Amino acid sequence: SLYLALDVPNVLFQVDRYLYHMRLSDDVLLDLMTRFQTEMVKGLGRDTNPTAAVKMLPTFVRSIPDGSEKGDFLALDLGGSKFRVLKVKVSEDGKQNVQMESQFYPTPKEIIHGNATELFDYVADCLEDFTENKNIKHKKLPIGFTFSFPCKQAKLDEGVLLSWTKHFKARGVQGTDVVSSLRNALRKHKDVHADVLALVNDTVGTMMTCGYDDQRCEVGVIIGTGTNACYMEEMSHIDLVEGDEGRMCINTEWGAFGDDGSLEDIRTEFDREIDLGSINPGKQLFEKMISGLYLGEIVRLILLKMAKEGLLFNGEISTALRTKGKIETKHVAAMEKYKDGLSNTKEILMELGLFPSEEDCVAVQHVSTIVSFRSANLCAAALAAILTRLRENKKLMRLRTTVGMDGTLYKAHPQYAKRLHKVVRRLVPNCDVRFLLSESGSGKGAAMVTAVAYRLASQRKHIDEILASFKLSKENLREVKTNMRAELEYGLKKETQPNATVKMLPTYVCGTPDGTEKGKFLSLDLGGTNFRVLLVKIRSGRRKSVRMYNKIFAIPLEIMQGTGEELFDHIVQCIADFLEYMGIKGARLPLGFTFSFPCRQASIDKGTLVGWTKGFKATDCEGEDVVDMLREAIKRRNEFDLDIVAVVNDTVGTMMTCGYEDPNCEIGLIAGTGSNVCYMEDMKNIEIVEGNEGKMCINTEWGGFGDNGCINNIRTKYDKEVDEGSLNPGKQRYEKMTSGMYLGEIVRQILIDLTKHGLLFRGQISETLRTRGIFETKFLSQIESDRLALLQVRRILQQLGLDSTCDDSIIVKEVCGAVSRRAAQLCGAGLAAVVEKKRENRGVEHLKITVGVDGTLYKLHPHFSRILRETVKELAPQCDVTFMLSEDGSGKGAALITAVAKRLHSVGEN
Repeated sequence: SLYLALDVPNVLFQVDRYLYHMRLSDDVLLDLMTRFQTEMVKGLGRDTNPTAAVKMLPTFVRSIPDGSEKGDFLALDLGGSKFRVLKVKVSEDGKQNVQMESQFYPTPKEIIHGNATELFDYVADCLEDFTENKNIKHKKLPIGFTFSFPCKQAKLDEGVLLSWTKHFKARGVQGTDVVSSLRNALRKHKDVHADVLALVNDTVGTMMTCGYDDQRCEVGVIIGTGTNACYMEEMSHIDLVEGDEGRMCINTEWGAFGDDGSLEDIRTEFDREIDLGSINPGKQLFEKMISGLYLGEIVRLILLKMAKEGLLFNGEISTALRTKGKIETKHVAAMEKYKDGLSNTKEILMELGLFPSEEDCVAVQHVSTIVSFRSANLCAAALAAILTRLRENKKLMRLRTTVGMDGTLYKAHPQYAKRLHKVVRRLVPNCDVRFLLSESGSGKGAAMVTAVAYRLASQRKHIDEILASFKLSKENLREVKTNMRAELEYGLKKETQPNATVKMLPTYVCGTPDGTEKGKFLSLDLGGTNFRVLLVKIRSGRRKSVRMYNKIFAIPLEIMQGTGEELFDHIVQCIADFLEYMGIKGARLPLGFTFSFPCRQASIDKGTLVGWTKGFKATDCEGEDVVDMLREAIKRRNEFDLDIVAVVNDTVGTMMTCGYEDPNCEIGLIAGTGSNVCYMEDMKNIEIVEGNEGKMCINTEWGGFGDNGCINNIRTKYDKEVDEGSLNPGKQRYEKMTSGMYLGEIVRQILIDLTKHGLLFRGQISETLRTRGIFETKFLSQIESDRLALLQVRRILQQLGLDSTCDDSIIVKEVCGAVSRRAAQLCGAGLAAVVEKKRENRGVEHLKITVGVDGTLYKLHPHFSRILRETVKELAPQCDVTFMLSEDGSGKGAALITAVAKRLHSVGEN
């Protein structure tokens, strides 16, 4: 009825025109959104942060609750209109449960405008009173301290106050660590045994409280006395904190947006007047357009000006209307209440000593709406910027996320939340946002941060204990080098050789290439799941070159683990296919056979298989000469004949390939599926072969190092589990700690153990994780790649059926790093023993030597080769070692050995 009697549209139109500047279009909001995104980037950058208005403070809160938190905690909450102490009990008996008891204490003006000592003594006094009332005085409980002011943190339990905001102004606090001030105050109370574990901003508390109920929550927003927001940012974007792994919550301190002048086009004369009359002029300009401390005052200033201009109350102005603080935000909320708004408006105005007409009431109500709607719009624009950043960080087309909300304005104003949600959804249509109201956020949230910190600290301790067994000291590595050196000697001596674990097999390769090699050669390469046949053409002279043609054939599992005859018949079938394919079936070519398994040789073209490794299990082969077996199979087929000149270990092939390019190369190393080394040894040191002149290449077969127990002190329970589950338990122990075939399996065993202890994958051991061999070594290389963000690590784990959180991914990456680092160091320690032996053989102070290297682990793993080289340098400082990558050692190398053998043979005949 009231509306019918009035010309309402006209009244509204007049107010709209008067406050035109406060009504922000979507275009303006989208522009503000872009501006805030720019400000965030500035705040995160090392060089731009000092001058940035939006400080983007790291909080050292690295993860949201996962539901496994438990324990009793105390929480303090200082920063709003009241001070609160809480006892929070978090239990995890299958159902997440939080019980709270709390007590409010006043914050008298003389305390919050007094000095630092008085303020913190007051907080400590209240805490003592609370612990006495609740009868928990002598319990040692961790404290979470919610402190709702901008602090610079270097760790979770430290925070230097940057500036007071809202109505606080205690002297001597700015620039000091508030945690140590509180600790000092608590020390005066001898019978309070609590310690501060975490300093938490109230927005972070809000995010954590909501995160306990909804794992998707990664933003916290407060719109109350003040306003602020926090969100989970990628560590790689936070220049101010070391490390790139995982995420950290950033307290944006968005209230200061515009303090550098970037919002001048949006601010009105009323905003400027509010700012000049505040206790911190020029500061928190965005907050002064939004938060509960200022909205009532903005409305008062507008009404006062309109009345002065005769647009309200017939130009009459009461003393109350002239008095600062007479209209509060609770009044603004009451004026906008559905149905009762107009009568509330009339009542409020009359209490201010005014006599409003019905038109005045409609106009004043509309002023309130415009002021509080502008507040919601500004908040929505900044929040939309944060949501967009989250979506872009995750490289998603659509983001689904939850925002934890708190604050009296948001909760108590009848229209505010609805308006904010609507505008956010309009500004970011590609984000599905759930707004979750925080229950007693800042108190419970502080306890949650403390509980998470408590959980992470005990997890960290456990993980460190597990990974400590993979950390090798310099002493450990020196001992490995010394033991390896001793084993090399045992293997060369006649009387100790039969029992030596490092077999030191003579290869009858007595020279490296000299560049005169030439002709066509066939190479066979057997050593993994694939078998290769190659035709190698070697040219000598000025234009020396090696050209290769090859074909790859698969070896099915049933043949790898069938009979010897089946295996060699399959090999000959492959050779026949290749000769046919190349059109050279009639030629009797010299052939080099790369056979990457331990063989005892009596000459270059004889090789008795000592024992299968790498998953091969064919029967009737061990103790037999593989060259004879190949000749027999060729005879059985009766289609072609070949001149088998040399049986070659792949490590020797690697050395020869590099030796063709660099005459200084006298060592070959393979770090791939398996692990092995060969080197040129002086004949006089090889007691098991006749003759003292010249050199011969020794295939160390060092994978068996430690089979006699000499490295038991550094083997972990995980190594033992992998060994027991392998095809050859108790054999090749060193190889099982250093080679690609086993590293992934070691990682899998550690992950199972961590999951059993509830430290990974929410304690759920998936079917995948139970599967042997699922964790291939190539995944280690991918996971440890520096270029990979954690999201990609999560993707790799998801492909393996492991649903991981960000924290899980960090731990998995750390486990992979520990295992592969140890492998590289052990390899390096073994190699240091070999280069030292070479130095002593030559009798020189300093040795310059080249090592030819092959193998997927060395070539593809992002850190393996570097750590290996560093270890060799450290353990063999008198040796200058160059590492040369071999191009196709097993194929080209076998051909070169065949060529060298032919050359040496004809020299011998001559």
